[in-house]
Amino acid sequence: MKAALLTLGCKLNYAETDTYARELRLAGVELVRWSEGADLYLVNSCSVTAVADAKTRNLIRKVHRINPEARIAVTGCSAALRREELEGIEGVWRVFGAEEKASVVPEILGLRVPEHGGIFPAWSSGERTRSFLKVQDGCDNYCAYCTVPYARGHSRNVAVATLVEQAEQIAALGVKEIVLTGVNTGDFGRSSGESFLALLQALDAVEGIERYRISSIEPNLLTDEIIDWTAPGTKFQPHFHIPLQAGSDALLQAMGRRYDTAAFAGRIEAVRRAFEGPGRPEVFFGIDVMAGLPGETDALFEEGLSFIRSVRPAFIHVFPYSRRPGTPAASMPGQVPETVKAERVKALEALCEELHDAFVRRHRGQKAQVLFESKEKNGMMGGYTGNYIRVSRPFEASLVGKVSEVTL
Repeated sequence: MKAALLTLGCKLNYAETDTYARELRLAGVELVRWSEGADLYLVNSCSVTAVADAKTRNLIRKVHRINPEARIAVTGCSAALRREELEGIEGVWRVFGAEEKASVVPEILGLRVPEHGGIFPAWSSGERTRSFLKVQDGCDNYCAYCTVPYARGHSRNVAVATLVEQAEQIAALGVKEIVLTGVNTGDFGRSSGESFLALLQALDAVEGIERYRISSIEPNLLTDEIIDWTAPGTKFQPHFHIPLQAGSDALLQAMGRRYDTAAFAGRIEAVRRAFEGPGRPEVFFGIDVMAGLPGETDALFEEGLSFIRSVRPAFIHVFPYSRRPGTPAASMPGQVPETVKAERVKALEALCEELHDAFVRRHRGQKAQVLFESKEKNGMMGGYTGNYIRVSRPFEASLVGKVSEVTL
């Protein structure tokens, strides 16, 4: 059998796809590029916006045209939310929902299907220097704009002991950095009774892994204990991604977020106090911001810009609000026109560029540790400092997968 795997969406999806790929290879399945033609196509879908849903449908139709005889399996968030719609597309053989991910490979191979439920453990192995390790899935917050709880189910996690074993497997491949991923990572422990701090402490002891990053953690779940323990002296890097969504208390309350701007700013300052100091780099803060939430007036948007400037993140992940059927926000008054959303996205992206450039400039001339990647482009190689500054230099094979000191 020849199979082609295609992935849309987030790092969780990529970790899951890589896990399917490893399992299929072990069973003797040949993995090929989707354009080469395959006996089976596995599409790991995304549904974060209406555009993502459309991309999923278009991708299914595209691979069906390449080989009309092939079986097409679909998993991921669009599969969970739009099963009947996807099952109706010509060529689709099977659609796997959120609770059926462990069944994907067994059904493809015609083997006994495990019982549904629980969490599907996954980690990415497509790159030699960095791996994304899925520690948690699902969410119980039900924010007004979000379909994730419906698509990925309730918050649940992989057991600490299992994650340590997976980290050891990753280290055995020579990978030096692990990024902890999840839908609501800081909610770790919901299904096992363990704590996120216990997970961090256990992973820090895994030999061979030199760096850890937490891909995203809600501000209300970033506790003083986590901050204090991950501060310099552990393998956890001065790099945090913390969702904000809106820099306005009125909008945060309307969306059902579990913090206000003062609490968010307090978490940023707590991390800076713990991590920064003489001879230490600044912390890289990435934040998520949604443009055009229902009820976002010009005044509230400007209020948000002002707040973002005050907390000085190094990067802003900007995306326009997408009206998702079935969510409370879809029927809220004050829906923002698409043209206005686009203008606000541009303003946020300009602010992101300004803040990121300033962050990088403040580190020029400083020494930093960089983990160089294996990819070569135009004779150059790249890597990241501990606080996530991108560095490029002439390619040198001996540096791949190693942490080297450079002057920025």
